[in-house]
Amino acid sequence: MRDETGPNPPPQRVRPGPIHAEGPAMPLYEHVFLARQDVTSQQVETMVETYKGVIEQNGGKVDKIEMWGVKSLAYRIKKNRKAHFTLLNIEAPPAALAEMERQMQISEDVLRFMTIRVEELETEPSAMMQKRDRDDRKDRDRGRRRDDDGGFGGGFGDRDRGDRGDRGDRPERNFGGEN
Repeated sequence: MRDETGPNPPPQRVRPGPIHAEGPAMPLYEHVFLARQDVTSQQVETMVETYKGVIEQNGGKVDKIEMWGVKSLAYRIKKNRKAHFTLLNIEAPPAALAEMERQMQISEDVLRFMTIRVEELETEPSAMMQKRDRDDRKDRDRGRRRDDDGGFGGGFGDRDRGDRGDRGDRPERNFGGEN
């Protein structure tokens, strides 16, 4: 068993109580979908609202929405190299989830989606959002200059070598045996 008392405590998770006092709690899901790269962020937000409406109409609710932004894909999916990534934490009956997934399969803007049933939902930002915040802080703390291209400085853009002049004549070479 792992020791969970280290510098990074386990994320706080919440298991909401049942919606109806007499019935069992609804299943919890983490759902991630990828939208085409040529769709605008505003259109992705509209898609999220549409799918959220489908869940709510069928008796569920969306607890958290995270827009992870446009990220590169490991391989092409339907001729796309990048996609908008979005995470939804959902508490809904299986029928509501099935209807949302059916509509995603029909949509040409959704490249892929994956739904995982979980025991409890995370209340704090996901690992992707924490990584983005950490990267943003790193860039701010570093104080990036306007002319900074990144990398290891191999561009030699700041080195003025000047004119090297003429090389002169090539020296005569002796190829063994000939004098």
